[in-house]
Amino acid sequence: MSYEIHFSGESRSFPAGDPFLKAASSKAYISIYLGTPFEPDDTKAAILIELGTECLGVHTGENAGEEGSNVLGFSRYRNGDDAPSNLIELVRQPATLAPAIKAAQAMFEASGFEVALCSDQAGRIIDRLMRPKYNDALRFLDEGLATAKDMDLTCRMGLGYPDGPIERVERGGLAHHHDVTKTLFEIYGSPAYAPPRRAIVAKQRADLK
Repeated sequence: MSYEIHFSGESRSFPAGDPFLKAASSKAYISIYLGTPFEPDDTKAAILIELGTECLGVHTGENAGEEGSNVLGFSRYRNGDDAPSNLIELVRQPATLAPAIKAAQAMFEASGFEVALCSDQAGRIIDRLMRPKYNDALRFLDEGLATAKDMDLTCRMGLGYPDGPIERVERGGLAHHHDVTKTLFEIYGSPAYAPPRRAIVAKQRADLK
């Protein structure tokens, strides 16, 4: 299914040169907005807004739990500074139109992506699941429970993970981890999301540069 892209600046989901950008049409029935304010258009099969950690409602407004239209949010999962993955988190609101959801899923899947549909919650699925686990691993490291090497080895060999929590969160960038967890902590108030010491230090060092 064809799509058009409106963008301003860099996109975390689709960096410059990404094949998805190159395959866009000049005019299509699905509009994708990357880093630029979206324009409502009922003639489009779907309108997609790239999200950071924020909710889709920040862009569309909300209406007593009845919000929804042909507008959806999305984010292509990316571990910090790593290359983007093949997973798209597609965000719907309570009254999002079913044909818009179907069109958006079909468009992304036709482009080779795996699509996970979720409700409009800050952090969506992956960050809300994984950031507390990274925080635990970083705190265990500070407490001397185990070395980073041993924790990563345990997760790879014992749990079958492709990499361990310390090597993954450090590769993605501890300053980036700080920004995400700080936002989630401010929204949800759960101690599990509070930025750990090592992420705070990394953020402070980054701010000094």
